[in-house]
This record gives sequence, C-alpha cells and structure tokens, in this order.
Amino acid sequence: GRINPGDDAAKYLPELANPMVLEGFDGDGQPLLRPAKRAIKVRHLLTHTSGYTYSIWSDALTRYENVTGMPDIATCKNGAFLAPLEFDPGERWQYGISMDWVGKLVEAVSDQSLEVYFLENIFAPLGMTDSGFLIGSKQKARVATFHNRREDGGLTPAPFEMPQRPEFFMGGGGGFSTPRDYMAFLRMLLNGGTHKGVRVLKPETVASMMRNQIGDLDVQAMRTAQPAYSQSFDQFPGEPHKWGYSFDINTLPGPNGRSAGSISWAGLLNCYFWLDPVRKVTGAIFTQLLPFYDEKVVKLYGTFERGLYDGLA
Repeated sequence: GRINPGDDAAKYLPELANPMVLEGFDGDGQPLLRPAKRAIKVRHLLTHTSGYTYSIWSDALTRYENVTGMPDIATCKNGAFLAPLEFDPGERWQYGISMDWVGKLVEAVSDQSLEVYFLENIFAPLGMTDSGFLIGSKQKARVATFHNRREDGGLTPAPFEMPQRPEFFMGGGGGFSTPRDYMAFLRMLLNGGTHKGVRVLKPETVASMMRNQIGDLDVQAMRTAQPAYSQSFDQFPGEPHKWGYSFDINTLPGPNGRSAGSISWAGLLNCYFWLDPVRKVTGAIFTQLLPFYDEKVVKLYGTFERGLYDGLA
C-alpha cells in the first residue's frame, strides 16, 4: 500500500518530474530533445511503457551515448539515469531501464539499498543464500566462466564481472545467483507467493504480476543495435504477447508445451525461465555467454521445455 501503480513516479523520484524525449539528431549530430507529453506513472516503469530503452536494442540511444559520453546502465554509474525517453509514456512497449528506475523507487520508499532490501525481504526468507549484488571471495571463486560465441560456433572464455563497487544497484539486472536459489524464487511465484511455508507476496500481488498490464499494446520484437551483446529476438514471433508486472505473457499456447497465460523472460547472458500457472510447472536454463538469444541455447531451452511437458503427459 505504500506505492500505487497509478501514481506519478515523480512522487517518489523527483528527478522524473520533467522527462525529455529524444526526437533525433541535428545536422551537427547533437541530440534533439522535447518535453514528454505526459507524466511517467509507476505503472509505466513496471511495464516497460515509460519510454526508457536499452542502448543494446536502440540505435538512437547507442548514438546518444556515443555523442554525449553518457555511461551505459551496465556500468552501474548514476550518470546512466540521464538517458532521455525514446517515446512518450504509455505510447508503446519497449524493454529498457524502467526496472532500474523501479529499483531507485524501492530504495526511496524503503530507505534501504536494494542489496539490503532484497536480502531481508526475498533472499533470506526464501533461503537464497547465494543471491545478491555483492559476492564474497569464496562465491567469486565459484562464478561460472563467461564465454563469447565465435563465428565458427565455438566458445571462447573471457573475463566478465559486474561492478563490485557500484554507484547503484540495478533493479533491472546485475545480480548473482545460482540455479537452486532462483528455482526457490520461481517456486514461490508458482505457489502464489509462498515457498516452504514462508509468504513473500500476497496471492493477489502474484496474480497481478501474471495479468496483462499493457492493455491493447503488444510486446514488440527487439532489434539489436549492438550485435556483440545481443541478437535480435522475439519470444513469440507472429503472435500477440503481453506484459505483466514484470514478465512476458504468451496469449497462445507456446510451441514447446507451455500453456497460454504463462510468464517468462531472460537474462542477458543467455539465462531463461518460464512459469506455467495452468499446469503448475516452472523451469529455467542457465548459461553464461554472449551474444544474447544464442541460437544453440534457445534450441536447447525449447528441447528442455518439450521434454518436461512430455514427462508430465
């Protein structure tokens, strides 16, 4: 009851009071900005309809970062929040840094860092002892090796680490975890907000997370602007899919067995999950490689899902 999705986000984060929309670039290559036509609501942030985007899937924002020197959100530098909108709030859906703003909102309302808030309200209650933004020396030694996919299909190991002295904790990514921990989180959602007798969310909250929250808008295909980091992708090409708080919702049965109304999403390093509230099953697959939406991993993900539903049958 401390946050209402219909509230102006600026009620909690004054820096969102006067958002600007990027309309293009002038003849000298400088950004052209105009005031947004309407306020950003909390709902817009929760549903990726705020106008904020990610540069990985935006030629315009990639160019804006290059022209202005603004850091990318993955650097965990606060300067990344100076990003403009790419469209007016509520106009369409596009995945972006909205959830990082939600992280700032949670910190403002709780007067805690996300690291502490998540620990006290999610990780500790669910027994997720290997989850968080900051990792100890023993945990660091256990981090899975990151790889890049080569053009010949092979894999090359490479160094990769999220900043361990960040200026902010990312509401939209950057956390460490394990498959065992993450499955505890997914099972909590599957069970309407409880896991092993511990309630983390109200049933009605979980129900709202799995319900279409973008009305007549549809989730759109994401076109890569930075191929080294991501392929273009669309989880359900040619089909309408919606967005809840804050998951992709397939409105038709999935090609590999999941029911209509299932929720899903992914992590940039080719980690994927889905949750089927009809069949009461959830599954996930975890890898550590780039670019995102790797063809071989996605194929394996589909094979895994089909195998799970075949087993249920």
